[in-house]
Amino acid sequence: MDWGTELWDQFEVLERHTQWGLDLLDKYVKFVKERVEVEQAYAKQLRSLVKKYLPKKPTKDDPEVKFSQQQSFVQLLQEVNDFAGQRELVAESLGVRVCLELAKYSHEMKQERKMHFQEGRRAQQQLENGFKQLESSKRKFERDCREAEKAAHTAERLDQDINATKADVEKAKQQAHLRNHMAEESKNEYAAQLQRFNRDQAHFYFSQMPQIFDKLQDMDERRATRLGAGYGLLAEAELQVVPIIGKCLEGMKVAAESVDAKNDSQVLIELHKSGFARPGDLEFEDFSQVMNRVPSDSSLGTPDSRPELRAASNRSRAKRWPFGKKNKPRPPSLSLLGGHLPSTLSDGPPSPRSGRDPLAILSEISKSVKPRLASFRSLRGGRGTVVTEDFSHLPPEQQRKRLQQQLEERNRELQKEEDQREALKKMKDVYEKTPQMGDPASLEPRIAETLSNIERLKLEVQKYEAWLAEAESRVLSNRGDSLSRHTRPPDPPATAPPDSSSSSNNSGSQDNKESSEEPPSEEGQDTPIYTEFDEDFEEPASPIGQCVAIYHFEGSSEGTVSMSEGEDLSLMEEDKGDGWTRVRRKQGAEGYVPTSYLRVTLN
Repeated sequence: MDWGTELWDQFEVLERHTQWGLDLLDKYVKFVKERVEVEQAYAKQLRSLVKKYLPKKPTKDDPEVKFSQQQSFVQLLQEVNDFAGQRELVAESLGVRVCLELAKYSHEMKQERKMHFQEGRRAQQQLENGFKQLESSKRKFERDCREAEKAAHTAERLDQDINATKADVEKAKQQAHLRNHMAEESKNEYAAQLQRFNRDQAHFYFSQMPQIFDKLQDMDERRATRLGAGYGLLAEAELQVVPIIGKCLEGMKVAAESVDAKNDSQVLIELHKSGFARPGDLEFEDFSQVMNRVPSDSSLGTPDSRPELRAASNRSRAKRWPFGKKNKPRPPSLSLLGGHLPSTLSDGPPSPRSGRDPLAILSEISKSVKPRLASFRSLRGGRGTVVTEDFSHLPPEQQRKRLQQQLEERNRELQKEEDQREALKKMKDVYEKTPQMGDPASLEPRIAETLSNIERLKLEVQKYEAWLAEAESRVLSNRGDSLSRHTRPPDPPATAPPDSSSSSNNSGSQDNKESSEEPPSEEGQDTPIYTEFDEDFEEPASPIGQCVAIYHFEGSSEGTVSMSEGEDLSLMEEDKGDGWTRVRRKQGAEGYVPTSYLRVTLN
């Protein structure tokens, strides 16, 4: 079934239908254009979001990069950035394959439709002109017939009129004969015109217009087929990126599963373990001795017992938790400063303390408090801390770690200089054997400089080894002291002594405990010693990490290297911000590949 046979009389209907089809094509092109704008805006917003939350270029001393939570978050952001790139690919594919091509095709369809309908209208116009000519000849034939009939009646009437002259009768007969001849000619013309119109009309309805309608049908079917293919391109553009988007989502899942809470806790310990000893137990301060004093010399013990008790009390207060607020020294009581006692004790013997100088007592208290406050400042890392070469300004554990890092760095530099010296020696031997390749004497300055660097680095290695041994011994010593002191913590007294004698005995026992117990070291920690994470240093001759290709890359341009999906590679140089990373394949080929195509693991 075709339009030319079934819709031979529906010219206007076909005109409206074909116009509607082209309008639908234009509408779809406009829809895809807006879809492209949405995809581009979406990708742009995703990239802006990633840029907003992606941390700046981390330094080697940045502690956040060592936590798996931060590493997973950065990997998650990179996957989101790759996802945004796939949305850009979708937008680009739709813009080129749908918007541009369909818009061009729509313009061609409009031109073809216009040509077909112009041809149909010309055929209609020709048929209408033929019909008008037929009508004109028909009216002329009708008019001439009436005139001939009228002339015949006039001639017949004059012929029968006896009063008419012979000349009038002859003239009337001639006129009737003329009119009759003209009517015969009009009849022949009308018959010829009718035959011509019938032929043109048959050609119009059975040949010319069906061909035009068939061309319109073919055009409309091609347009519909192309539009359906355009619908398919919308899904095809999505399907092309589905595998990579799936890998992005899988990467996000891997990043989520990479969070290791236990390892992060261990990293936090390694980063901030100070090595200081834990604060000792607080001693009991007996304030009831002044109240329970009796008028006897033996109630207060020896004259020197109270100052030592007060000093020990102040020292115990100075050993409080170092991360709380600093404890200010309490002012001595009135009796200790030589003030008057209450009236109930005024008749008793004078207090052994009453004769002491108050300034001497305050000086003794400040001497026992200030050194501990200084140690608190060292714990908190005060602003005025002077950075030393042996890192003695740091807590013991952090000092050990920094010294170990410096020692490893010096060893790497030393190995590099030794390798360079060996290479220069080999080059010198080659120059000596083959003088045309170069002058051996030109290498002497470089060899001398290398030897000087080796000697300097050896001295630095020895220096750092000595500092590291000292720091490790101090950490182990503090750790042993802390563990031995906290093996069995003593129980503090629950209540004060009931009388002066027990108070005196308690004071004596506290003095004995204070004299027998060594002061706790300010540096030490009762936690295990953990090794430090290796730092990343770029080294041209050896890989600085490993990486896995998550996508296939051809590597057709100069300086690049091809890789297959899932291939294990050696990382030779990190991304410098340009989006390229230098890697080495197992076969030995080395070159640059896109950073976003890799999953990198640094040594």
